[in-house]
Amino acid sequence: MPIATIECLGAAGTVTGSKFLLEAVGHRLLVDCGLYQGLKELRLRNWDRLPVDPARLDGVLLTHAHIDHTGYLPRLVKDGFAGPVFATRATADLARILLPDSGHLQEEEAAYHNARGSSKHAPALPLYTAEEGAAAAHRVEGVARGRPITPVPGIAATWRLAGHILGAASIAVDLGADAGRRRIVFSGDVGRYGAPLLPDPTPIGDADYVFVESTYGDRRHDPDPIPAQLERAILAGVERGGAIVVPAFAVGRTQELIYHLQALEADGRIPRLPTYVDSPMAIEATALYGEHSEDLDPASARPVLAGDRGLHTANFHLARTVEESKAINGERGPVVIIAASGMATGGRVLHHLRARLPDRRSTVLLVGFQVAGTRGRLLQDGARSVRMFGEDVPVRAHVAVIHGLSAHADQDGLVRWLRTAAPPPRRLFGAHGDPASAARLAGRVRQELGWPVEVPGYRGRLVLD
Repeated sequence: MPIATIECLGAAGTVTGSKFLLEAVGHRLLVDCGLYQGLKELRLRNWDRLPVDPARLDGVLLTHAHIDHTGYLPRLVKDGFAGPVFATRATADLARILLPDSGHLQEEEAAYHNARGSSKHAPALPLYTAEEGAAAAHRVEGVARGRPITPVPGIAATWRLAGHILGAASIAVDLGADAGRRRIVFSGDVGRYGAPLLPDPTPIGDADYVFVESTYGDRRHDPDPIPAQLERAILAGVERGGAIVVPAFAVGRTQELIYHLQALEADGRIPRLPTYVDSPMAIEATALYGEHSEDLDPASARPVLAGDRGLHTANFHLARTVEESKAINGERGPVVIIAASGMATGGRVLHHLRARLPDRRSTVLLVGFQVAGTRGRLLQDGARSVRMFGEDVPVRAHVAVIHGLSAHADQDGLVRWLRTAAPPPRRLFGAHGDPASAARLAGRVRQELGWPVEVPGYRGRLVLD
């Protein structure tokens, strides 16, 4: 007899919008509650009603705080969800930073369309507001990693650190008990092995069914060490004589980037450039690294976070206010500007890109995965211009890419993590990836591990026995 069904409401056939509806023992749980990002046809799904009434959901389990895994939660609450939300303690704290900011961006987008009269609706409304984002975030209950909880009767859930970002975890969901128990592991996003600040992904162990992300399932990260890649990019930018603008996620990418810049400066491999972090969210998130040191890698994190040294370069500046952000435009000569968002979909980085992209001396340094349809992806693919603030901005700046700084494991890392399953799972499901990347990872797993692998599509309904 089927023990559960899982419907893939997101992160199926694409990277973003993670939502998996688990129905078992008379209960409904949503594993992740993310926003779609990137292509317009995907973003429009954010406005669709879920095929399940939010009021009939019994709870939400979150793997980590990134908006493509949490950003739909305020809308879910707005549409009637009243149940509990569980995540690691660090994820709960990060949600209180990220979700209000997401709501603020939704409000800004609606205001922009209203000012231009470019919306089909009058007036254009935000998906949710900053206030609604804050209210939803405060409903996220932090749980201890490694200790099972019972979100609903008959189902247990355990969070185990996965690297990727602070607090990120895979979730092992146990249905039933004793000989009849079935375990489903949801990978969330799997971090890189050997990355600084964060631990390696926790082994899978015993699992009957595994959902594995496949963001980089069709490629390998550059084997060249990240410090060497970053050193070359910075030195080339210095030689051009202009600003080095780095669109970076406020959580994870910004902190690791500062870590590497700090080390390169200390070793004398790059000059001590003025370095600006223009993101109030990144500033708040960095402070949480010190508050959740139990989730960090002791060898690399504790020396950096100890005492007054912290995560910063020699000539370091934090831009908290709008006035401080605007003042950066007055900087001439080589300067590093780190600002969100990581795929240039919104936020303060757009102002820096508008100011610096037309300048041939400038460098745009992309340091993470760029989803199709985002400005970051357009820049990565060699666009001659990008549209922002209602105008086409010419791209004359040099665009450099460092793939290895991604917070995601590559194909080799994903297979390494899958090999930690013992015994092999009954079935493996590829998720969180574009079709080509999910298919490539599935093919390698079938060939090397001999496991049955499925790549479900959007609204795919899986029956587990």
